[in-house]
Amino acid sequence: MLLLEGGIMSLVGIGVTFVGFLVAASSVGVMSGNGGRLGMVLVGIVISLVGIMGILNPAYQKNAVWKK
Repeated sequence: MLLLEGGIMSLVGIGVTFVGFLVAASSVGVMSGNGGRLGMVLVGIVISLVGIMGILNPAYQKNAVWKK
């Protein structure tokens, strides 16, 4: 069902979003200072937002209900 509605780009968007989450979550084990952790978390949030708003959203709007 996922491949029929959004295509392969929806899987790519989910993957990019998950990678952003992993970057943010791994900041605890990678960085010891608060500034470094904050930087890594912000980078992870940006990656996740690109995955959600830049890849997933256009993939689903291509086959939106109101466009039929």
